[in-house]
Amino acid sequence: MITDFTRSDALRSRAAELIPGGAHTYAKGDDQYPVLSPGFIARGEGCHVWDVDGNRYIEYGMGNRAVGLGHAYAPVVDAAARAMRDGANFTRPHRLEAECAQSFLDTVKGAEMVKFCKDGSDATSAAVRLARAYTGRDMVACCADHPFFSTDDWFIGTTPMNAGIPEAVRRLTVTFRYGDASSVEALFALYPGRIAAVIMEPSRGDDPPAGYLHEVQRVCRDNGALLILDEMITGFRWHEGGAQTLYGIVPDLSCFGKALGNGFSISALAGRREIMRLGGLDHVDRPRVFLLSTTHGAETHALAAAIATMQIYRDEPVIEHLYRQGRRLREGVTLAARRRGVESHFAAVGRDCCLAFSTLDRAGRPSQAFRTLFLQEIIRRGVLAPSFVVSYTHGDAEIEETVSAVDAALEIYARALEDGVERHLVGRPSQVVFRAFNGAATAGHKQLAAVR
Repeated sequence: MITDFTRSDALRSRAAELIPGGAHTYAKGDDQYPVLSPGFIARGEGCHVWDVDGNRYIEYGMGNRAVGLGHAYAPVVDAAARAMRDGANFTRPHRLEAECAQSFLDTVKGAEMVKFCKDGSDATSAAVRLARAYTGRDMVACCADHPFFSTDDWFIGTTPMNAGIPEAVRRLTVTFRYGDASSVEALFALYPGRIAAVIMEPSRGDDPPAGYLHEVQRVCRDNGALLILDEMITGFRWHEGGAQTLYGIVPDLSCFGKALGNGFSISALAGRREIMRLGGLDHVDRPRVFLLSTTHGAETHALAAAIATMQIYRDEPVIEHLYRQGRRLREGVTLAARRRGVESHFAAVGRDCCLAFSTLDRAGRPSQAFRTLFLQEIIRRGVLAPSFVVSYTHGDAEIEETVSAVDAALEIYARALEDGVERHLVGRPSQVVFRAFNGAATAGHKQLAAVR
């Protein structure tokens, strides 16, 4: 049982003084995890990580889904290291820029041009800017059921965490419901001639309703707008060519990242040549679009990592492995929940290659307290799993060990349903990222750590 987080706790206090939120990604913040949890990771290998206290875990989620092959995956690391030895950045393009673009377009066959950057937000925001320039319109419609598109104002203005974003900017983004093409059509009727693009993830887990994506595309075309698919999560997980390949749709623009470089910082905006060319040098018929221009967008080691990653996805059964191991994990978790009598309160949910889990309280309502309790108990047992997202390096032994940890954690979960979660949870529950204010429990984390 893992109980010692002494070094993590010392680093937590230091980081909180130096970094707003104590981490550079909100999803990695202390408010997302139990008090009894590793605060900092020291290293990773395959599907395992070690925290700064030397505790070893089987990890799921894999860098917020950015690591599809496994941590420190040798062919990818070797490719990046070879490139880095020749220099990381230059005043003119490196040959790897063209090679990586060709590799990407050979993989995502519906796209005709691609431009690389460093994170998903840059890619999606560039897609929105390009759509506005191409259509001459100022509004964008995004899916309200999909949790995150960008750190930029056009999206954050739609969330409860919209402090600092002008009201005029907030009014330029409207939302619709996933799976309901009529809600998209209603927006075009409400704002005729004003919506430049519809941006959405092709799926969050289950397959879209039959014909849904194509119907949304038809609505966009009928109204002179573009369809942008955000494939940050679905790309290199649903299919090596993205969910667009699996579902047989060619969007106007699409955005990739996360697993594209197996953890190295690289993302991509891709799409139809007629649209993408507006960010180039060869056209004279339309105004120029400042599309993407990042000093570090073409770091050689990230491009080399992406090329190696895409090659592995093309040559090896990565996608098949993700589905198979995810299915094994789901089946084991389902049996464990049934054995502990909590199948109505805990379940693995989503697509086998990208599983999450639901945690419900005694009344059947989603519960952060029960989520936190579950995380606390599996962490004790050597599993770090904010989700159940597997990698290429999750083998049968790791799946079996995880199911055993889940089974033991659900025994505690069952007790908490009977006599109250507060009797079993150490400290405060975790919180959702998008909230307008911090609660007293979050602000008091340092005090809780000191008491412990």
